[in-house]
Amino acid sequence: MSAIASKTTYLLKLQDRYEVAERTMAFEFEKPEAFIFKAGQAIDMTLINPSETDAEGNRRAFSIASAPDEHTLLIATRMRDTAFKRALATMPIGTQVEIEGPFGDLILQNDQARVAVFLAGGIGITPFRSILLQAKRQNLQHSLFCFYANRRPEDAPFLKELEGLQESHVRTIVPTMTQMRPSDPSWDGETGHIDHSMLVRHMKFAVWPIYYLAGPPGMVRGLHQMLKTAGVAENDIRTEEFSGY
Repeated sequence: MSAIASKTTYLLKLQDRYEVAERTMAFEFEKPEAFIFKAGQAIDMTLINPSETDAEGNRRAFSIASAPDEHTLLIATRMRDTAFKRALATMPIGTQVEIEGPFGDLILQNDQARVAVFLAGGIGITPFRSILLQAKRQNLQHSLFCFYANRRPEDAPFLKELEGLQESHVRTIVPTMTQMRPSDPSWDGETGHIDHSMLVRHMKFAVWPIYYLAGPPGMVRGLHQMLKTAGVAENDIRTEEFSGY
């Protein structure tokens, strides 16, 4: 995660949890009126007296998946078999957690003349969900592209919701599946990993893009190198890595 921008701590109550993809859960917490963040930012969350713990500890960083003007604070995570995830999945509704933040600078640029291109893998979509929802709610005029890679549609958090955000040329969502069987009729979109040829096909008239990368570390590093090889300046590439916890 990026450099801390705030050290303020809050106690929040869990309000709801639900599945958003296979092995992926979303958790809604109450949002204090004093808690203000920018779309794309993150928090640190600490479980208070959890039902179990292990050597990885009770604290994790999460990108905020909700838009800043929503009434709850939403995070989403892959449900690995760790003490933290098991405690998070089973703690009663109303349980308090401690959060610190917000922090991070993976936020939309102010210059509406420049195209914003989000490259996401799996749970790395969470900061971009926040940004895209906020862009719709505020009727921002940025030209936005979101390339979103998952193994299969059932593994893709928020996929249907994101596809519903498309509005003419302003917001273009390009999901791609990397492990679809050729005989599977359930998907007629892009397949394979995000690469330069895929970007070119969908961004023929993109003006001076800024790229935002979020996902597993190996994917982020690969996309970063792909963009550099294609001649994209380092200042026009912004990254966030999700280590899988």
